[in-house]
Amino acid sequence: MEENTTVSKDRSALDAIGNGPHLGAGGPDSAEQLKCSIPIGNGGSVDTTRLYKKRWMIVFLFSAYSLSNAYQWIQYGIISNILIKFYNVDAFAIDWLSMIYMLGYIPFIFPVTWLLDKKGLRVTALLANVLNCGGAWFKVASANPNLFWVTMLGQAASSLSQVFILGMPSRLASVWFGADQVSTACSIGVFGNQMGIAIGFLLPPILVPNVDDMDELAYYIRIMFYTSAGVATLIFILVVIVFQEKPELPPSQSQVQARSTPPEENSYMSSILRLLRNKSFMLLMVSYGLNVGCFYSISTLLNRMIIDQYPGEEVNAGRIGLTIVVAGMAGSLICGIWLDKTKTYKQTALAVYVLSLIGMVIYTFTLNLGYLWVVFVTAGTLGFFMTGYLPLGFEFAVELTYPESEGTSSGLLNCSAQIFGIIFTISQGKIIDRWGTFAGNIFLCIFLLIGSILTGLIKSDLRRQKANLQQAEVRTVSVTYRLCDIGKGLRGHSDRPLATAILT
Repeated sequence: MEENTTVSKDRSALDAIGNGPHLGAGGPDSAEQLKCSIPIGNGGSVDTTRLYKKRWMIVFLFSAYSLSNAYQWIQYGIISNILIKFYNVDAFAIDWLSMIYMLGYIPFIFPVTWLLDKKGLRVTALLANVLNCGGAWFKVASANPNLFWVTMLGQAASSLSQVFILGMPSRLASVWFGADQVSTACSIGVFGNQMGIAIGFLLPPILVPNVDDMDELAYYIRIMFYTSAGVATLIFILVVIVFQEKPELPPSQSQVQARSTPPEENSYMSSILRLLRNKSFMLLMVSYGLNVGCFYSISTLLNRMIIDQYPGEEVNAGRIGLTIVVAGMAGSLICGIWLDKTKTYKQTALAVYVLSLIGMVIYTFTLNLGYLWVVFVTAGTLGFFMTGYLPLGFEFAVELTYPESEGTSSGLLNCSAQIFGIIFTISQGKIIDRWGTFAGNIFLCIFLLIGSILTGLIKSDLRRQKANLQQAEVRTVSVTYRLCDIGKGLRGHSDRPLATAILT
């Protein structure tokens, strides 16, 4: 009887190892997957990991407020000719309403990434939404030809919000998602930002028609500002209620390791210095900055490029911008899913970069043909690869720099992008004014070629993948030892095979 009891207990132990605990139907926070804690050695265990359904709510809420902020970035640039007339300022002043997003990022990225490391995702999300919502309401008061400085002040507040947003997708993905979903989750986070840019290209030309009456124009501009402020307010309320810092249990073995690392080993300045000494990451940082800087310049100056070649086509300029970003959103999701399946980070990054260069060359040589449908096709092809590269760069950086903070590596990538974005926007704008749109686009093609070469020089050292594989090996070894211990107990140290002993 005592022997049967022992066998029964050990069968239960085997069942626990094979199947893990089964969770009942819980609320929205119930676990979708549970990897059980496996005993090893003298009372130790491999840490438990769990995926929560709420992770999807968190990433989509992040995407929503990223969308709102990105919309505010581009809402001026796509109707720049109308705003030049309304505020009675020159084109360069309107360009600064876009470039202030880039300029504001550079000095504030280091204190913000430090805050993200020390205070976490929720505090960062709340601050981002306070600034985004506040900036949107400032703009409501600026729908007056004499209040350009007020609209610039509101845009400055929104630009500070962006500093709290751009570096979060890879960090949020790592904190909430498993090893086989992080790239897809990061793509969804970037997807929201791209969707905001797409809406920013589409709506302003529709909401603000090019009319000559200043009072009527002020009315349309006020509607545009009220719309963005209302959406930003609603999202802010949802973030306060719903957004959570992190799941109770980590989603992956790399996060188990990250949570177990003592805080004193995560010195922010030491992390920055290690990243700056990482040659592969530095090559990626420059190449990423060149690619995204080109995208920022194209987005800011798109209205001028299209109007120069196709006068009176403000609405179609917005639709072309929409095409660029929607195609890029598809590219982002496809790249994210592809990376989760294949883990071919360098090969994918290089292929997408070269295709971005080819897309830019084709767009450059077809823009002046006089056929808008051709511009739509070539712009969409360019957008698919150029903006599809955004989450790919984030995830490649995390792989190259693990276990450094995802927010820090993403922040440095974005800082590079903002610097090159300012340089390219100012330079391309001056080239367009002096030599035309064709010369301005050739200028960007040269730097995309340089970026492609730098991407080819990156050494693919996938540190996060190695950490997850090592932890998986530990789990396998621990299961093997546990099975051996159970087998000895069942056999009573006899020579019978384990399967026979269990069935006895």
